Amino acid sequence: MQKLHGKYGKTVRTAPDEISTADTAAIHQIYGPGSRFIKSDWYSVWQGVQKTDLFAERNIAVHSNLRRNISRMYAMSSLTVLEKWLLAFDVIGEVSFSKRFGYLEAGQDDGTLRRIEIALQSLAWVGQLPWVFWLDHYLAPYIGHQLGLVLRHGTIRNFAAREVEARKLRGGTEHSDILGQLFEVQKEKPDQLPDHAIISVATANVFAGSDTTAITLRAIVYNLVTHPECLAKLEKEIEERKADGRLEFPIRYAQASDMPYLQAVISESLRLHPAVGMALPRVVPAGGMTIGKDFIPAGTIVGANAWVVHRDPEIWGSDAEAFRPERWLKGSKGEMEKYSLAFGGGARSCIGKNISMMEMSKLIPTLVDQFSMRLTHPEKGLTQECRWFVKQEGLIMNMYPKSKSAQ
Repeated sequence: MQKLHGKYGKTVRTAPDEISTADTAAIHQIYGPGSRFIKSDWYSVWQGVQKTDLFAERNIAVHSNLRRNISRMYAMSSLTVLEKWLLAFDVIGEVSFSKRFGYLEAGQDDGTLRRIEIALQSLAWVGQLPWVFWLDHYLAPYIGHQLGLVLRHGTIRNFAAREVEARKLRGGTEHSDILGQLFEVQKEKPDQLPDHAIISVATANVFAGSDTTAITLRAIVYNLVTHPECLAKLEKEIEERKADGRLEFPIRYAQASDMPYLQAVISESLRLHPAVGMALPRVVPAGGMTIGKDFIPAGTIVGANAWVVHRDPEIWGSDAEAFRPERWLKGSKGEMEKYSLAFGGGARSCIGKNISMMEMSKLIPTLVDQFSMRLTHPEKGLTQECRWFVKQEGLIMNMYPKSKSAQ
């Protein structure tokens, strides 16, 4: 998509009824507050036959009601009481169900991560041809399911449903969690937050809550070790704050979020390597829209790709391709964030953004403070492939403790 936009400009027709845009005014119109651009049929295969789906729900009113009932659980003020448990995939188990999945202790998972990967690979292309999903659905009683995406609707959703039921049976827990708060809302508004909606939220947590953060963590570490001058600046910020008492370990999010260079490193890594590598497709509402000098009729699918927008020289400057955290310190951060699509935009932005930001803000300074990091094979670089998420391969590191106390 970057090459296509480089060749044809801000507006590129990618299918008979689909437009990719990098126009800043159009981006605000499509994804900004109060947008009436509904999600396209691409998302229908993510929801399948489920009554509702937090991520894929296309009905604006249904999604708004669900999000309104659960949003406070994902607010930073609610999550700070959970930050003790925020690290790795097991984070999702702790903050959602007050239960670790045990992957860290075992050194491996139970196959869930591979099932998520298979489902993502399938969803990415089947969404372009939704009829393929429905054909598979109707033929399944005769020949069985043939698409990997059914793992999201079956195995992974069932996994989340079992955890929801187990959490109900356990009753009270040693710390607050998202499900406990959802159960409280359900008691107050049983008609607005039925069981299937809670399972939908839990499924979304399990399905999207690990890969996205892991992708960005890999990007941050890779950017730091390949830009030693940036790593040195972050090390200096950490040492200075340790010396004057503004930083201590285990680090608290309040301390990490107040570290300008750390946050700039995170923002710049999110800019250069957003987890989602495809456009976020929406449907042009009645009346159509205008992008530049082009009128786009109602019903057309239109979307912006973060990998294109995040490298636009008109927004980011002539060095848009370069890793330069300083741009977030010297420029207008608020203005730049308007064109950041790393977590989506507007009312449909990622509800788990605060969990991800807290994880990254706590883990990165801990790694930098306690370990010297080197690429094992610096000559090889990373490989990456886009299947909705742009996952990297080949980040093999040598980690050396900086002191005995860090071992």
